[in-house]
Amino acid sequence: MPGSESATLENKVPIGLKVDSSNVPARPKPCCVCVDEKTARDECMLMSDNGNVKCAELIQNYKNCMKGYGFEL
Repeated sequence: MPGSESATLENKVPIGLKVDSSNVPARPKPCCVCVDEKTARDECMLMSDNGNVKCAELIQNYKNCMKGYGFEL
């Protein structure tokens, strides 16, 4: 059936299959968390000649913050 195939591809869920999203926790987008830590890290990296060494603490702070939201860097 062409109609059911296109519906399956559009929704990416087979017709008749119900997805229970109540158990899936809402996860923020990586761009929306740890904004202050990211800004401090980026400014340090841009303004330093040897950013990886001079900004190591800020980089680690950002990684730890992201890890708290479930993101691995």
